[in-house]
Amino acid sequence: MNKKYLPFIIVAVIALIVLAWSFSGDSEEEKEITATAFVDDFQDLVVSSGELIAKNSEDILGPNGLQRYGLYNVQISEIIPEGSYVEEGDFVCSLDKSDINTKINDVMVELEKAESQYTQTKLDTSLTLREKRNELANLAFQIKQKGIELEQSAYEPPATIQRLKLDLEKLEQDLEQAKENYSIKKRQSTAKMVEAGAELQQKKNRLEKLQELMGQFTIKAPKTGMVIYKREWDGDKRKTGSTISPWDPAVATLPDLSEMLSKTYINEVDIRKVKTGQKVVLGLDAFPDIQLSGTVTKVANVGETRKGADTKVFEVEISVNESDSTYRPGMTTSNQILTNEIPKVLQIPLEAVYASDNVSFVYLKNGVSVTKKEVRLGVANDEFVIIEEGIQEGDEVYLSEPASARTQEIQTLTASASARP
Repeated sequence: MNKKYLPFIIVAVIALIVLAWSFSGDSEEEKEITATAFVDDFQDLVVSSGELIAKNSEDILGPNGLQRYGLYNVQISEIIPEGSYVEEGDFVCSLDKSDINTKINDVMVELEKAESQYTQTKLDTSLTLREKRNELANLAFQIKQKGIELEQSAYEPPATIQRLKLDLEKLEQDLEQAKENYSIKKRQSTAKMVEAGAELQQKKNRLEKLQELMGQFTIKAPKTGMVIYKREWDGDKRKTGSTISPWDPAVATLPDLSEMLSKTYINEVDIRKVKTGQKVVLGLDAFPDIQLSGTVTKVANVGETRKGADTKVFEVEISVNESDSTYRPGMTTSNQILTNEIPKVLQIPLEAVYASDNVSFVYLKNGVSVTKKEVRLGVANDEFVIIEEGIQEGDEVYLSEPASARTQEIQTLTASASARP
């Protein structure tokens, strides 16, 4: 290359770079997006996701009486798929019988002991009373003999007669005493038999009750409906391997699909806006084209920590006005709770508002120029903010900060007011 052309080449390259930069600046300027201030009804919405539940449902309960027999955590060994339709009396769930079988075996051992004790007591009673009856018979026979001797001793010496009379009296006294002893012994034996019989019957009753309780380990539907698994305290659904307790014995529910609720959880920042009676627009993830309406019916006063949530949340229930047989408990809902509505106010997008030293301002488009204008803000929602002062309907504001106006002074509301005639 000839060196004499080198300076011209360098100048041309620099010119091309400057020209390219100039065009790129124009394109960047062209990319700056504006929005128009508009007047419309302002709506403040709290948006959350929720889950459809039935307003009314009947629990499918496990056995009644688990606590009485020391059964506190019983595992679900089998349960039909959630969403299954059942008729009254159809199989729903079975529970693990290991623990109750152990208790039944223990009671059977105790029953055998009680039966043996009852038999032994019965034999002991029979032998004891037989001995007492034999004693009474012997005394009666001796009295009879002594009476005969006394009759035959009419010609005996008086001393002999007196001795025979005393012997007879002694035998008669012994007989009366033996009768009293027999009566006492009989009552004692009867009491022992009653006690042994009661113990035996108690063991029999316990065995029958346990066997009856084990029959309830096969759980059937109390009525016709669709089975929905019961939720644990932490929100997880009960399934095979889950446990039930005497204090929470439900394994599933049969919901009434004619009245539905959406249960949702609102964070502690937004819950102050939510009140009962507020209107709600609901969507169903399963049916994107369907829009439902509802009303807030319940707002929890106490927050709770939910799985996966970093902050406290508050449970909110929303009644759904519409019903349809295709809506199912557990479907995910999107809920837009209308917490505030102001008619016909000036609004702009939140992205158009900037702040500096506690002063809110916008970049106002004036033809080809830009004005950095202070505005007084009203309430805002997730998208728009009310402008109480500073701009007018139809004004265009920038959604991104124009580079050409960054260093401008903010035109304050006071200055704008003093400039008016």
